[in-house]
Amino acid sequence: MSEVKGAAPGARLSYNLRSRLERLPFHERKQITARLKDGCAPLFVACKRGHVEIVEYLVTTCGADVEQRGLYEVPDDRSVHNVTPLWCAAVSGKLAVITCLVKLGADVNAVSDTGSTPVRSACFMTHLEIVAYLVACGADILKANYNGGTCLINSVQSVHLCTYLLDNGARVNARDIQNKTALHYAIQEHRFETTKLLLDNGADPHARSRYNDDALQTACLKGAAQIFSYLVESIEYSPERLADAHELLGSTFLDEHIETQLALTHWRIALRLRRIYGNLPKSPTMPPRAAFGFATEFTTEEQLAAIALDLDALRTQSLLVCERILGPHHKDTLFRLMYRGASYADELRYQKCIDLWRRALEIRVEKDSILYSDTCFTAQALVRLLVDLNLKSNDANGGGQLDRDNHRHNEEPKFSDVHATFTLLADKISDCRRLLDIRPVYKRQQESFDRILKCLTHLIYLLVETARGEEEKALVHSSVRALVLENPLSASTGDTLLHLCVSRLNTIKSSYFADENQFVQLIFPSLSVIKLLLECGASVNVRNESRSTPLHVAANPYNFYNPLVLLLLEHGAHLDQPNRARDCPSVLIATNPMNTICLVKYTSLRCLAATAVCKYNIPYEGQVPSTLETFVGYHAY
Repeated sequence: MSEVKGAAPGARLSYNLRSRLERLPFHERKQITARLKDGCAPLFVACKRGHVEIVEYLVTTCGADVEQRGLYEVPDDRSVHNVTPLWCAAVSGKLAVITCLVKLGADVNAVSDTGSTPVRSACFMTHLEIVAYLVACGADILKANYNGGTCLINSVQSVHLCTYLLDNGARVNARDIQNKTALHYAIQEHRFETTKLLLDNGADPHARSRYNDDALQTACLKGAAQIFSYLVESIEYSPERLADAHELLGSTFLDEHIETQLALTHWRIALRLRRIYGNLPKSPTMPPRAAFGFATEFTTEEQLAAIALDLDALRTQSLLVCERILGPHHKDTLFRLMYRGASYADELRYQKCIDLWRRALEIRVEKDSILYSDTCFTAQALVRLLVDLNLKSNDANGGGQLDRDNHRHNEEPKFSDVHATFTLLADKISDCRRLLDIRPVYKRQQESFDRILKCLTHLIYLLVETARGEEEKALVHSSVRALVLENPLSASTGDTLLHLCVSRLNTIKSSYFADENQFVQLIFPSLSVIKLLLECGASVNVRNESRSTPLHVAANPYNFYNPLVLLLLEHGAHLDQPNRARDCPSVLIATNPMNTICLVKYTSLRCLAATAVCKYNIPYEGQVPSTLETFVGYHAY
């Protein structure tokens, strides 16, 4: 391996190494060349580096398996793939190695771990000469990878390569898993010449992707102005469709490129088109939404002129345009809601951010579910913002209670926002927990559920913090009680809400915030939240999958806090319930140097008796009342 890595182009293995190898029986040579280092055999490395003579020697003299796979890291996206030596050589642009491997019997259509053939990957790297050679050797240019990506889709960056593929039978309208054709990708990448070539060869400009984007809409969303003009000139669209397209393109120029004048120009063109063709209405009609300040979309040039110098109003118009034309569930609508919200947060206009992110979360929950990773991402961003604002407000008010009942700091989150977000997530939690009982269970969905459950605990904290007056506090109590009755358990560990709220490890993160640890450690354990959960009926002796109770978690050194442990004990937590590791809270608490609690006060004769029954395997089932059976069972290992 050392010699292969250090060999110069065109070099051979050293005479000494070859002599030593050739003294060995063939089967031993074969075993030696099959050994891996960093996931690769010597043959694989030789193919990647273009050492033709070494490749031929390893296969013919040493019996190296020409199909033995290795790990290849793609430079652009740092992804690692399990591929054949031929695939590696094709991506690396080593034509001489490819020629050698094919002569030695390599399969030109062997796929990678993602289903990609060598010729398809060579297309991505725009190695036209290699593509042509592989096709001449029988490579299948119609074979897509597991996501439906074809050679033609992979080649849109090169008009010459696309021409070659089309001349050799590539299907111009083949679709991938997102229902996109090569034309969609050419427009996305602003490849004007490729777009013209594909259209000239029969590409369907009206083909719709999974998100209902055709060629014109894709050009609008990507701000591909040159392609947009070509499509409008070359293809007949209805006046209403053209007006929508100009409005959407204007929105993109405003949001993506901050080109206010270009946006206004396209919006004025749209207004003129609507007027010329009989005052075409904007459809569908969208209801005014609180997230947009109940603003409505402009319909006249006078209305547009009135807001032309108000960047904030223009940005709101852009969001209205996107939601109407694309629909609320379109990925670009959601992206722009989140992006605009983040921009408001950067400007310290937090309420505007909260309004837009709440709207995005509503759409996510309605469109997908809380098990979907993007829904979880949105929820975490919103809840983290609300938590940070509340903690900043507490700091500004001297640590919490100073004048809190009479004054609301400007940055403090609104109770209505917190409660609406809590209700949105809590209403779906039970149904989604039941879905996780269906097999197979996907790890990503489990992780999303657990993150949403953590979001709910933080929202309970915020409900307690922001509730003002008896009416709001009563609403908090009833809302939390309803959630406690549903008894949602984390998918990975079986933790209840109470387990989560006594642990310092209960945190939420969001990639929208640079400092992931800021303020998080100050929230849990939260005595106010734990008191509320206990008042709402949370079981203090319930066990998770490791048979630990909330008291076990609270008694751990990293969570230990005397008032917290005392609160659980006062509400009936058992000191002598063992978990799966046979740890009892009584031992954990007694051995903690920070402990100031007199444990004898919370040790009862019935607990000692139950422990003895379990310890000495005294039969009791069927001989005592069922409630007592349950009690004794608490003390069993």
